[in-house]
Amino acid sequence: MLLVGLAAVLWPARRRPAWLTPQMRTAAPAIASILYSAGSLLAGAQNVFGPGEAVILLYLLFVAVRHCLPRWAVACAALDVAALLLLPVRYMRSVQDEALALILLGLVLVGVFAGLAAYLRTLDYRRAVTVGETRRAERVAIAADLHDFVAHHVTGILVQTQMARMMARTQPQELDPVLAGIERAATEALASMRRTVGVLRDTGEEGGDRRPVGDLAGVAELTDGFASPVQQVTLSRDPAVSADLPHEVQAAAFRVVQEALTNIRRHAADAAHVEVRLRDDAGRLEVSVADDGRGGTQLPAAAHGGGFGLVGLKERVTALGGELHAGPRGGAGWEVRALFPAGKG
Repeated sequence: MLLVGLAAVLWPARRRPAWLTPQMRTAAPAIASILYSAGSLLAGAQNVFGPGEAVILLYLLFVAVRHCLPRWAVACAALDVAALLLLPVRYMRSVQDEALALILLGLVLVGVFAGLAAYLRTLDYRRAVTVGETRRAERVAIAADLHDFVAHHVTGILVQTQMARMMARTQPQELDPVLAGIERAATEALASMRRTVGVLRDTGEEGGDRRPVGDLAGVAELTDGFASPVQQVTLSRDPAVSADLPHEVQAAAFRVVQEALTNIRRHAADAAHVEVRLRDDAGRLEVSVADDGRGGTQLPAAAHGGGFGLVGLKERVTALGGELHAGPRGGAGWEVRALFPAGKG
């Protein structure tokens, strides 16, 4: 009996065969112990009491409750408890006062070991649920990032394609820069999708640091890529704006500029001038994007978006303790302005 129990307990985890599951490890020694106890009682054999088998059965009870599959855990634990409570009867060959005392002690030990194992199993389950929810939330955030990037690039492709079609009739010699812009936007969209798919395939916890997010340095590239022969974009950055702002603040500021420029392409394609400003406002980061358009656009209705971009952007900004305002400017045009507490960590 001890050999069977010791084999189940001491077999190295790395060398265990596939068939030696927690169910097999905990049930087989218990069944062997129960059969041996029953045989000893029927034969009337005298047994010498020793704690070794009891310790092994308590350990196997712990393993059954914590590690066995849910549908097997109760059955395997019950077998271990039955084998443990039969030990005093086997050694004393009858239910005497001493045997009852040992059975009561066994029940106490069963409660302690099973309770500890159940508690640890609950912690394992809660940890697994928390990790799963975190990963799902991270994937949703990554998907939202992908939507922002690709929507920005694809909207630019649509606008530049329309421009190319008009120039093909009037200024065919000027087509090359427009086509180059279309090619660049398509390449960046594909690169964003490849990076995001790579992150989604990686289920590790470090995936959050590999999101295709931008920062304040990326705002310059964003504005340069937005400019076209019919739209002038100027970027004004206050020297007081620190390059060491928290990453989440820089990423949110980048998103504000990106969403505002995307909306200009969708809803104000007639804008001739767009101004992007980054400035320090009494220790806070102010990001603003203003245009002089009057709402003219020739994009297909399906390309106008669902109207949720600013809603999601407001949630992102307010989550950092900031404020977001979007509305018409005096005269003509539209302005999106966000204020961030620069010290937010």
